[in-house]
Amino acid sequence: MILNDKSLKSDERAIFALRSLYDKYGYSQYKMSKFEEYDLYVRNKDFLISPSVITFTDTDGRLMALKPDVTLSIIKNCHDIEGAVQKMYYNENVYRPGGSGTFREIMQVGLECIGDIDGYSVLEVVLLAAKSLESISEEWVLDISHLGVVSEIIGRLELSDGDVRKVLKCVSEKNVHGIGEICGDSDAAKALRTLVSTYGEPKKVIETLRTLSVSECCIKELSEIAEEIASRGLSGNVRIDFSVTDDIKYYNGIVFRGFINGVSQSVLSGGRYDNLLARMGKSFGAIGFAVYLDRLEELSSNEEKYDVDTLILYDEGENAGNVSRAVSRIAETGASVSAMRKIPEKFRYKKLLKLSGSEVTQLENNA
Repeated sequence: MILNDKSLKSDERAIFALRSLYDKYGYSQYKMSKFEEYDLYVRNKDFLISPSVITFTDTDGRLMALKPDVTLSIIKNCHDIEGAVQKMYYNENVYRPGGSGTFREIMQVGLECIGDIDGYSVLEVVLLAAKSLESISEEWVLDISHLGVVSEIIGRLELSDGDVRKVLKCVSEKNVHGIGEICGDSDAAKALRTLVSTYGEPKKVIETLRTLSVSECCIKELSEIAEEIASRGLSGNVRIDFSVTDDIKYYNGIVFRGFINGVSQSVLSGGRYDNLLARMGKSFGAIGFAVYLDRLEELSSNEEKYDVDTLILYDEGENAGNVSRAVSRIAETGASVSAMRKIPEKFRYKKLLKLSGSEVTQLENNA
């Protein structure tokens, strides 16, 4: 269900809706400190959205950082429970560059499923990613990829590490011409170009995959997700798109990215990241995603054309009780209302009323 309390901004509505969703599916809230040792981020800078980190020296001499990421902190503090999974969500502030040498405090919501990851774990997280987008907006799209498929086809090309990085960039940009320049015209190169050009409704894309001799385990995983998506009536909102290519040093298997109408960038990103855990000395698996609430500010800027529904102007010396009763009558209808003697510069309102004694007259209506 989409939370539509108009007194809340888009990101505030999203926080309530997402926390309720994750609680319902048995995920527990994970709380953490604002600070981590800087060394944690130095070792995994490539994993961060931005390498810039706010640091300070603790009283015991350790170099600390305001956390720019939540997932790394969770992994650091998680321990394997043999044969089980730990399901958690977070609602935490992170600190990232805001431009012109400044930093911003950003609220981020996400979830992680860590431990003995199986097919159901992957399916549940993908479906919760879809439900997360659905809880924010009626107009949303979830793009799903499989790095096992991408890595397998690129592996047939026998490229240097440098060329692999270039090819992955071409894949993420759907640059078929660039792939041809780097890889030539071999059967593997043709398969990669076909893969990059293959996009859309899951069932049709999977049919094309079978013609590329991709390993059956990857096709099976995508097929199971596609079948469940179809059974939930979500096929129109979910697409397979192999240009979704997160860093293969950290991610493996299913990866995905979510978009909503009215926001220019993805608002959700995630996938399976067993490789990151292995780099951090952990022997279990993980899959999760984050919702970037700061990007929902674009929605708020579009929604908030007005500062208030109704503005009441009154003269100096007006009876305070008259003003209070006029404000209360409008507030009880569910509209937002403000009473002032003078209109502030650039203040935006739908309706302008004038109060004189107990009489109210309408001056403007911009609705």
